[in-house]
Amino acid sequence: MSTNKNYYWRIAGFYFFYYAFVGLFAPYWSLYLKSLQFSAIDIAILVAVQPVMRMIAPTLWGWLADRTGKRLLVVQIAATLSALCYMGVFATTSFWGMFVVLGLMGFFWSASMPLVEATTLTYLGKHSARYGRIRSWGSIGFIAAVVGLGYALDHMAIRWLLWVGAAIELGIVLFARQIPPTEVLAHHTDSQPVKQIVLQPRVLALFGACFLMSVAHGAYYTFYSIFLVEHGYTKSAVGGLWALGVICEIGVFFVMPWLVRRFGYTRILLASFGAAVLRFMLIGWGVDLLLLLLIAQVLHAATFGAYHAASVGLVHEFFQGRHQSKGQALFGSLTYGAGGMLGGLASGPIWQHYGASVLYSCSAGVALLGLLLILWKRGMANI
Repeated sequence: MSTNKNYYWRIAGFYFFYYAFVGLFAPYWSLYLKSLQFSAIDIAILVAVQPVMRMIAPTLWGWLADRTGKRLLVVQIAATLSALCYMGVFATTSFWGMFVVLGLMGFFWSASMPLVEATTLTYLGKHSARYGRIRSWGSIGFIAAVVGLGYALDHMAIRWLLWVGAAIELGIVLFARQIPPTEVLAHHTDSQPVKQIVLQPRVLALFGACFLMSVAHGAYYTFYSIFLVEHGYTKSAVGGLWALGVICEIGVFFVMPWLVRRFGYTRILLASFGAAVLRFMLIGWGVDLLLLLLIAQVLHAATFGAYHAASVGLVHEFFQGRHQSKGQALFGSLTYGAGGMLGGLASGPIWQHYGASVLYSCSAGVALLGLLLILWKRGMANI
């Protein structure tokens, strides 16, 4: 790992602004769409546009980065084009106009993070268990956006959300130009096609389980804020609940080196999936009891924090050398992208026809399937 501390802050700054945008989009974008009088199904479709792009775009950008060897240049170009496309939200309030703008923005926005993840883990080298400490700055950015906007939107029109998003996009562009270059070391798998690595049983099991985890979270990212507001919670309370989960996530990121040494990645994943089953049941059936919602948000430490650090760490172990960018991109595309798309799209009809309790019970059931898949494959494939 480089001893230049400025490198740490350059990478941390990118994570801060990138996930600050997630902190704007995940809790509040559905509220903005609702203010435009879109239906639940329209909102589900528009929110799912970004996961669709996360399914398609990262693999293309990852291939380009590995092919050209110019990983950071690809990140900088993608970040700039994402910011430019985002400005289209000021020009349209129609369904199809918003669909096109979010699609174009998402195509470029989703390209950056898998490449930055590969850069971060390369920078850390043998200290990859410390990934969570750099990634925690993304969580801090998320909290800053969630809490700040939660209080602001109790007193300001929802349309101000668009201007905050523009400022955050500018921050992403600026820090994309500050990320340090890293050297990709040769590895004995460099001569293998990436398909040969993906088709290993341990990789398929990991990708399959993580796909299911993303499906399970589709209802959370699409309707959680609307669900809370409809049950009488203020926007500042909504922001506080989102922030609580991420505060707990930060705590987990800082203890991940110890957790990895003590339990290993697979046991951490098993605990994360088990926590997801409980969390979604608490959300679906305990919305009127604040204590249960608080417990559910504390569980975010496991269902995202520990889960994400463990899964990204495993992907880094499986994809080495010139396959690093492609590996992280494929993981993002097939799990967060495809899983998030399916979960988001399915949540709209279920919400509309069966209600929130059934919807979040379905999320718990899907998380349980992911848990069972890891358990089933654990003895057969060394995950």
